Amino acid sequence: MVNDSLIFDGGATQLHLRRKWGWIVALGALMLIGGLFALYDITTATLVTVFYVGAAMLVAGAAEIITAVQIRPWTRALLWGVIGLITIAAGFLVFRDPLAAAVSLTAIIGVALIVAGLFKLILAWHIRDVGPWGLVAFSGLISIVLGGMILAQWPYSGLYILGLFLAINLIFEGVSWITVGLSAKA
Repeated sequence: MVNDSLIFDGGATQLHLRRKWGWIVALGALMLIGGLFALYDITTATLVTVFYVGAAMLVAGAAEIITAVQIRPWTRALLWGVIGLITIAAGFLVFRDPLAAAVSLTAIIGVALIVAGLFKLILAWHIRDVGPWGLVAFSGLISIVLGGMILAQWPYSGLYILGLFLAINLIFEGVSWITVGLSAKA
């Protein structure tokens, strides 16, 4: 039965999910709708993602400065504070030129996918006698191909990749929450 997988603490989680199934489905529907809107206008979704990253940098930088004021010795606090200031400055730069930030973040993602793919291939080679190394190798190849596709279209891909990733994530997350909510109802 599907609901059996929702039991973690003697049925209390299942009971709670069953009572809240409508809210869970509504959350999933909102995420799905948000994902479809993001898919409809990927460039705007990219800018929203960049603004989110910029805001996160501002908050993180402020938290680092607050932490710096509270720690000793002062040399460590000074270094921590400088890191906070740099993070805040980077956050402001994101807001100052969001398109340049999107292009930069997209390049970083493309390179990171390629590097991660190469490491997955190396890992697959090292575990070839242990288990299903072929799936790890295939995952590595997919990462390299996706990273290569992003970089092959760069800097133009900076206008849509982040929005596309956001749209895909919201759509899959929305569908999964709808599924959880409906299975909790049953």
